Amino acid sequence: MKVNINAVHFKTDNKLEQFIEKKVGKLSGLYEGVIGSDITLKLDKAETKENKIAEIRIQIPGYDLYAKKQSSTFEEATDTALSALKKQLEKHKRKFKK
Repeated sequence: MKVNINAVHFKTDNKLEQFIEKKVGKLSGLYEGVIGSDITLKLDKAETKENKIAEIRIQIPGYDLYAKKQSSTFEEATDTALSALKKQLEKHKRKFKK
């Protein structure tokens, strides 16, 4: 599976990229039809502590699944977005098994 990580207005470190690739890679184990994924990391301009945004788009045949979450760290935002995508994938699998 192809994983594209885009950071808006900052440079990610290797540790963060490896964390994201590992977590996203687990999603492809749940569903064989995952073609690729696009992850966009942004910093919100708000002065709050929870100013890190992770947007994840998963491509599967015929569909794109999308989740956007905001948190105090990119790792936490990625985790919550991936758990939302996991639910979407499971729902998609059930829909097409019938």
